[in-house]
Amino acid sequence: MKKYTKIICMVAAVCLLGAAAFCGFRICSHYAHESEQEEVFEKIAEVVEQAQTGESETADVLLTEEETVLAEYGELYLQNTDMVGWLSIAGTNINYPVMQTPNNPNYYLKHNFEKEYSDLGTPYVQENCDLLTSDNLVIYGHHIKGQKMFGALENYKSKDFYEEHKTVCFDTLTKRGEYEIIAVFKTVAYSSEGFRYYDFVDAEDENDFNAYIAKCKELALYDTGVTAEYGDRLITLSTCEYSAQNGRLVVVAKKVA
Repeated sequence: MKKYTKIICMVAAVCLLGAAAFCGFRICSHYAHESEQEEVFEKIAEVVEQAQTGESETADVLLTEEETVLAEYGELYLQNTDMVGWLSIAGTNINYPVMQTPNNPNYYLKHNFEKEYSDLGTPYVQENCDLLTSDNLVIYGHHIKGQKMFGALENYKSKDFYEEHKTVCFDTLTKRGEYEIIAVFKTVAYSSEGFRYYDFVDAEDENDFNAYIAKCKELALYDTGVTAEYGDRLITLSTCEYSAQNGRLVVVAKKVA
């Protein structure tokens, strides 16, 4: 009996060690994957920075017969024409290309700029938004620990951080843009109890626009003292928020330059 008990204990120990090794391998693989994807974004950002500083020569890239892509984004656009802009926020790690695939919604939820599978994904614009005409551009990004991707939006839960970083930069391929933050709020998605902010893209009329702004202000974590008027162009940054099931952290801003 003791012999069988000893064998059972040994088998159990081997199984536990195997399970621990497998879990350790999965964890290491996950972090290695994250690190690789971060390097991809760093290289992309270097392309933009070198073009901005004149360290690299840039040729004109046409978006249409009448529009030329901004010099710093031309090379990247030629690499991937799903790119529609660039998002950056001072004081955070947010400095990323922004994509859009109207015919394949959420594609970049799990793909990087090079169209390879990626847990980090790439920030992307909601498929029904029109960058030229929509009242509101909804931009999604993963909430990754360590202030990575849109995880850096967590900073905006603090009004002190907001006071030092009141603006968001979002360039389209042809025009630079600066946006002033109106509200930061939490809600839940896919629930009758939550605010379906992602449904607001094009205002039906002035009342519809004002209702959206009023709801954002109502849910706001703090008062920014900033509002928007019908005719203003908005961006809404959206990421997961883990204090509730299907929670979302949302930053809404209006175009000021």
